[in-house]
Amino acid sequence: MRASTTRASRRAGHPVIKPATTTMTSAALGDVVKKTCAGCHSDQRKQGNLSLQQFNLATIGQVAPEVAEKMINKLRTGMMPPPGRAKPGGDTLQVLLETLERTMDARYAADPNPGVRTFQRLNRAEYERAIRDVLSLDIKSESWLPLDTKSANFDNIADVQMPSATLLDSYLDAASEISRLAVGDPKASVSTSTYKIARLASQLDQVEGAPMGTRGGSSVTHTFPADGEYVFTVTLHAIPTGQLFASTAPFDEKIEVSVNGERAAILEVDRGMSQSDPQGMEIKTKPIPIRAGPQRITATFLRTFEGPVNDNITPLGHSIADTQIGAQAGITVQAHIQNFAVTGPYNPTGVSDTPSRRRIFSCRPMSAAEARPCAERILNRIGAQAYRRPMQANDLKGLLAFYDEGAKEGGFELGIRTALEALLSSPHFIFRIEEIPTAAKGRVAVSGVDLASRLSFFLWGAPPDSQLVALGRNGRLNDTTVLVQQTKRMLADPRSEALATRFASQWLRLQDIELVHPDANQFPDFREQLAIDMRRETELFFYNLVRENRSMLDLFTANYTYVNEALANHYDIPGVVGTQFRRVNYPAGSPRSGIFGHGSMLTLTSVANRTSPVLRGKWVMEVLMGSPPPPPPPNVPDLEKTEGAKEGRLLTTRERMEIHRANATCKSCHQFIDPIGLALDNFDVMGRWRIRENGAPLDTRGDYYDGTKITSPAELQQAMLKRPVPLMRSFTQNLMAYALGRRVEWYDAPTVRRIEAAARPGNYKLNDFIVGVVKSDAFRMRKVIAQAAPSTASPSTSVPAAGRSR
Repeated sequence: MRASTTRASRRAGHPVIKPATTTMTSAALGDVVKKTCAGCHSDQRKQGNLSLQQFNLATIGQVAPEVAEKMINKLRTGMMPPPGRAKPGGDTLQVLLETLERTMDARYAADPNPGVRTFQRLNRAEYERAIRDVLSLDIKSESWLPLDTKSANFDNIADVQMPSATLLDSYLDAASEISRLAVGDPKASVSTSTYKIARLASQLDQVEGAPMGTRGGSSVTHTFPADGEYVFTVTLHAIPTGQLFASTAPFDEKIEVSVNGERAAILEVDRGMSQSDPQGMEIKTKPIPIRAGPQRITATFLRTFEGPVNDNITPLGHSIADTQIGAQAGITVQAHIQNFAVTGPYNPTGVSDTPSRRRIFSCRPMSAAEARPCAERILNRIGAQAYRRPMQANDLKGLLAFYDEGAKEGGFELGIRTALEALLSSPHFIFRIEEIPTAAKGRVAVSGVDLASRLSFFLWGAPPDSQLVALGRNGRLNDTTVLVQQTKRMLADPRSEALATRFASQWLRLQDIELVHPDANQFPDFREQLAIDMRRETELFFYNLVRENRSMLDLFTANYTYVNEALANHYDIPGVVGTQFRRVNYPAGSPRSGIFGHGSMLTLTSVANRTSPVLRGKWVMEVLMGSPPPPPPPNVPDLEKTEGAKEGRLLTTRERMEIHRANATCKSCHQFIDPIGLALDNFDVMGRWRIRENGAPLDTRGDYYDGTKITSPAELQQAMLKRPVPLMRSFTQNLMAYALGRRVEWYDAPTVRRIEAAARPGNYKLNDFIVGVVKSDAFRMRKVIAQAAPSTASPSTSVPAAGRSR
């Protein structure tokens, strides 16, 4: 039976994991550990901050479960014993591994622990999506909320989300301004909002949202608080001399300001502008009448040329990454917009209909007697959506108290706005506090309504919809069949793209690409738009895995990707035209495959002026393999301080690395890291293929830690896929951490193993991992450590400081 199953597995294409055939006693395995491992992992040396000198297989599950799980991880990846050290013969290590896994799985079965999660609060991204769902208003939460603290790669981990007085004040400020924008403010005072353009942004091409026939500048959706007149200000960059332009070449620059694609003003650019002038580098429009609500506003140059421009414009002329734009006299260089600001309203005349007002005002009182009942209906509806559960009597009572206060001061609309401010300040909106039954002890099931929120924030990164809340309220969501049905429904919904833009983006650390600014002289083609395209490529790739329920092994082996024209040209992929991303297969013979061919990963693991095999190797070990190398020992100079030239030539990165790791202390870690990174070194800082560095042929040869010779991304991929289990378990662990909103602990490891094993026969389809997490006890249950009083917080206990911004 086993042989036929194995043959069927091979035909299906999914990995076959061969179990050990040798039988060994616990005492014999203990002797193997002490002989093979305890020399380095002793009480004195404690390499890897681990001692196995007192290892006892019979008691390790109770005495040192964390140590057991560390051993399992290292044995699964094949990293221990390290290269060059003697290993036991036969399948002894496999027997030890499987015995440890059985021991820990039995330990969990005897004492199941679904884990504890304190309350969560809405982070920046979740806050934005909640506001959009509740009020049909798009906001930038960074305008009020501080950066989210990350733990275990993610920004939704509960134990680092503890509120502070400063943070709570930020939520109050946000509630005040958002309620004003949502309802509108006919008495709005004049204020200025400024949109900055990044120095790395190219101003050569048309920006997204700008009218045709334009280039550069900025196009954004801005929410206007009232009907009135607004003045737009464009600030231009100055060259180091303080002037706009240093060239004597012909110059004819005009800036178009448009609202919703319609031209509102043309601004003439004076080539003699200087920072010493009274108006500096600013150009202002006359007051322009604009209606309240979200409007797309744009400030951009009229395009005065077409076709190739490098014959007339310096290679750095598309951006100001070099900080010297226009400094070379005699070379045609474009003007660049630095800031785009909108100021107003002047002479406000009222508030027009807006999407937010349509969402809020589902009824209108025709008399004073109808006002409060209408307000009650509005707040009951919006409150249920904002609190992600049905409203209770105390909830509504508290909000109506704020309505009464506002209505007394300024009528019905100000009353609604004041109540909305209180609602957005409520702990029921800001925090995801899960209900605990009064007499609960030990393991308890998460309530249906709370389970709806867990599922929705996991799959959509947003609050649950009405169907999910209804199923949670009537208890049906706790039924496994219904839970799985809802999971599949939500995965088929476009909102599941959040698994790519939120989960995968953080797991793969795509945000780090913003920290790498390739040297402008060495890499003049790099620009912010290219970095954005690279990140979008990886997000769309992962979303395709979700949408088509593809194998997670595609992350390593896929011969396709998602590109637009700019990124296709960067990768030398022919036949792609336009700004829209589309799926393309790599050309025959392309060295790109899976994530190792993505510019996002290759750029974020580089430094400004060179590739970094160390960063790339470390990223692979941490992110994909789940086995990060230990931190470097103190007093070890970094690679940048290693001699960079020899005998009149620049050294390659490999040569400098070999000098750097001559230190025996460094070598112990670099023997794992460096071969992985060197196998990817044919890709330069921007992710383009190359065969030489500093004029010398690249040498990417290395020995993978299991002895496999690797010289290329394809060979690295093959070496890693010899052991798919640790790769898939690492992915599962990250998926669980994001779904649970807490770090994955040692007692979660049996669940991780169970999910990976269940997904293996189906060739690791992505939905099998997601459903496995959703069905797990860790997702559906929680452990009650001590009796906690049920939450009695209501909106009346919030402190919105009604009227603070009116």
